[in-house]
Order: sequence, then structure tokens, then C-alpha cells
Amino acid sequence: MSIQQETVRSVHHWNPTLFSFTTSRSPSLRFKSGQFVMIGLEVDGRPLMRAYSIVSAHYEDHLEFYSIKVPAGPLTSRLQHLRLGDTLLVSRKPTGTLIMDNLRPGKTLYLLSTGTGLAPFMSIIRDPDVYEAFDRIVLAHGVRHVSELGYCDYITNTLPGTEFLGDAIKNKLTYYPTVTREPFTNRGRLSELITSGHLFADTGLPPFDADHDRVMVCGSPAMLTDMVTILQGHGFSEGASHRPGEFVIERAFAER
Repeated sequence: MSIQQETVRSVHHWNPTLFSFTTSRSPSLRFKSGQFVMIGLEVDGRPLMRAYSIVSAHYEDHLEFYSIKVPAGPLTSRLQHLRLGDTLLVSRKPTGTLIMDNLRPGKTLYLLSTGTGLAPFMSIIRDPDVYEAFDRIVLAHGVRHVSELGYCDYITNTLPGTEFLGDAIKNKLTYYPTVTREPFTNRGRLSELITSGHLFADTGLPPFDADHDRVMVCGSPAMLTDMVTILQGHGFSEGASHRPGEFVIERAFAER
């Protein structure tokens, strides 16, 4: 694996279990919105690397990543202590299935995430090409506790005011955060909200239709299993690089 060194520019701790950080970005690193890279640290003289989706937009001059803190995690137990100026190892070859190329053309794009599965969709909702391709984009983010709704304020209050994408975001993007273990505007697991029809009623959209809707999914293994069952039950086919479909999921992530 070809690896380059980047410098940590900022670290933000969202709560005791979640943090994000930015680094410098080599001009040679090109990626598509929704892709991931391997990142890591040198441990005992060897690189310890894990797959992380890129949060930052493809046109920004930095890289951003969003991570859970696993106390005994080989990598996250170290990453959570990153400081400004530290060195991060980043692979030179981005990859991943959550890209527009793997979907057939459609009208509404659903981005369904749980936990840090939000990360690739933060890049996607800042891509002008996405707003050109779809009439509506629905970003749904499911978490257990309100404090786990990372980027909530940014999506709600900052993004609509951005210079180039603000109007498209105001007109086309619907943000749908939901919480399972605390009182909140939207309550329940995404799979249940979809099956019951609440998500569609709340967003003013009709139920899933494979002719017009396209779906990207990133989250826990259980959530991925549930969503594949639901989507296939509605006649959706899974897309891949050689065969675009109605939905794609990211299978690359395991507990870090």
C-alpha cells in the first residue's frame, strides 16, 4: 500500500465517544465524494491502518475524518489523542462503493446513515454534481443519543448559507436526524421509520419507488442488513462499478 504523511490541523471532540479531525491534503490525492481511504499511525515501527470515509468535500484543501472512540481499539484508542501538528498516515488510493457512478439516474437520492456512517454523506451533500443529478436529497442520520448527532448544527445552520451551494441546499436537501434513546423531534430506528412510513410522511415524499428513488446506505452491520432487506423488498437492485443499480451500501467498515 502506498502511504503519504499528512499533518493534523484540528481536532474536535463532539462528546465522550465521538471526535473528528482535519489534516493537510496532498495535491496528488484525488477522490470522489463518498469514497474512503486507509488512515493510521505508525505503531512499533509499522503502519497501523483502518478504512475511514472522507468527510471533506472533494474540492477542499484539507482532509476530514469522523471517528468513534473505542477504548481498546488498536487504532482509535490512539487516534483520539491526536493533537495539532501530529502526523497521520493516509493511503494514496481512495476507493468505495458510495459514489454516483454506481447508481442509475433518478429523481430522489436517499442517504441513510447511522453513527459515523454519516461521514461519506457529509462529502456527498457538498458536491454540486449531486444537486445537478437529483431533484431531492434526503440525508437521514440515526443515533442513540442527541449528543451523537455530529455535524447537526453545521448541516442545519451553516450549509444553507454557503456561497456556491446555499440555494441548491435550501431547495433540495432535507436533513432527517433521528434518535432512539432520548426524546427528540424524530424518534426510532431508520428501518422502522421507513417500514412504518413515518420517514416519508415527515419529509413529504412518497414511499420508496425503484423507478425514481436511489439510495446510499452506510452504518452498522445490523442496519445494513435491515436496509438491504427493505430495499430488495421494494424491487431495488444493488449497484456496483460494473453494473449501476438503485442502491449501494458500504461494506468496508468493521469495528475499529
